[in-house]
Amino acid sequence: MPERLLALVLVFAPLSLVSLGGGPSIFAEMQRQAVEVHGWMTDAQFVDLFAISRAAPGPGSLIAALVGWQAAGFAGALAAALALYLPSTCLLLAVGHWWRRKGDSPARKVIERGLAPIAVGLIFAGVLTLLRADGAGWLELLVLGACTAALLRGASPYLVLLLVALLYAGLQQAGVIGGTG
Repeated sequence: MPERLLALVLVFAPLSLVSLGGGPSIFAEMQRQAVEVHGWMTDAQFVDLFAISRAAPGPGSLIAALVGWQAAGFAGALAAALALYLPSTCLLLAVGHWWRRKGDSPARKVIERGLAPIAVGLIFAGVLTLLRADGAGWLELLVLGACTAALLRGASPYLVLLLVALLYAGLQQAGVIGGTG
């Protein structure tokens, strides 16, 4: 058990420091570590934990505690959550003072311009990892593209969610898709 707790800390502490853009930016590596490297769960279990973490109130990075729970019970959940939140919190506190002092400095603007595409790339990799882990097919990719286009045009996320839910319910009723797909 101590080895597994140490492994959780060694997975989540470094992820904490590169979680630019929040929890979604580290989903790809989190899935790789939890499923492929350590074998704590299957792809399907990871996708289920992702769904639970997104449905629960709070940050999407709560998936770390769920992965820890799956790997080592309550102690694992605590170790994973602390390893994910403490290093980035300490880094934020250390950098925050400098960041406020620099205001409109060229260095700060360059850093912001450089970090934005990195955050988007990490989040995109997380999305692709989740789609692959869930076995997404043409319908899911089509829905993803349509939702992205609608949201980029300013559509309400609530309306998009409702329409996709109605679409899937209709397709299920028509027998086009099964109960879980």
